[in-house]
Amino acid sequence: MRTHRRPRVEALIPQFDRLEAGRFAEGPAYDTWRSRGTEDWLVIHTVGGRGRFGYAGGEVESEPGDLVLLAPRTLHDYGTADGAGEWLLQFAHFHPRTEWLPLLDWPLLAPGLGRIRVDGEAGRRVREAFDQTVTLSRSGLARAELFGLNALEQVLLWASTQRPGSGRTDPRLITVLELISTRLAEPLTVAGLAAAVGLSASRLTHLFSEQLGLSPRDFLEQQRMQAAAQLLRLTGRTVTEVAAAVGYDDPLYFSTRFRRFSGRSPSAFRSAPGRDAAGRGG
Repeated sequence: MRTHRRPRVEALIPQFDRLEAGRFAEGPAYDTWRSRGTEDWLVIHTVGGRGRFGYAGGEVESEPGDLVLLAPRTLHDYGTADGAGEWLLQFAHFHPRTEWLPLLDWPLLAPGLGRIRVDGEAGRRVREAFDQTVTLSRSGLARAELFGLNALEQVLLWASTQRPGSGRTDPRLITVLELISTRLAEPLTVAGLAAAVGLSASRLTHLFSEQLGLSPRDFLEQQRMQAAAQLLRLTGRTVTEVAAAVGYDDPLYFSTRFRRFSGRSPSAFRSAPGRDAAGRGG
């Protein structure tokens, strides 16, 4: 904790409708003090240097990759950390939508002061979504605040994937899941997917089992079958074309796997109205 400070001066309270977001690159003298906090929520993402957050019992530092959340009417006592030459941060003051409240249930360092660490793929996504939050909210577009809020929701959703004790998703698994979803037509293998994120096939298989409850091969087939079901329902592609679109060169083998997945052949599935992606009645 700092041994000396400049005299405390109450910082201005942001005035906005639903969202005020920005980026700061501050030097060692940066300090903000609001003894009663604000009526909004405040989330701060450290992207460079180090910041500090004071509370009644002490002080914590924030390093690159840390997201800190301050609830309404929580003391605002933050600034550049001692010994840090700078603090680079993204921030957003916001009034949350009602459905966001579960996303604001963060691990607490002190009453009203939460923190989640986001690194790897999740960290990259948070930073990108935060950049979009700032850019869109300042864009001058009609309903710019709503565009910004939509981007901020992505920040909170990505943060929720890294919340300890609630199924924290390994960032490498996130990358693999996206690779699968965008390359269903390609000849994907467990070894190739694992290599893409610097893992062994056995380690990737363990991550899938631990966090998703199924193997990479089973997940891949599930995604292919769900995509095939959508194509059968919503397009006029032939079964051969659907099979190729989801990674099967042999339409007969595809039909066998699809029947196992849905309980019907691709043709029968297409002709049965009101079925969901797994062939069950909606």
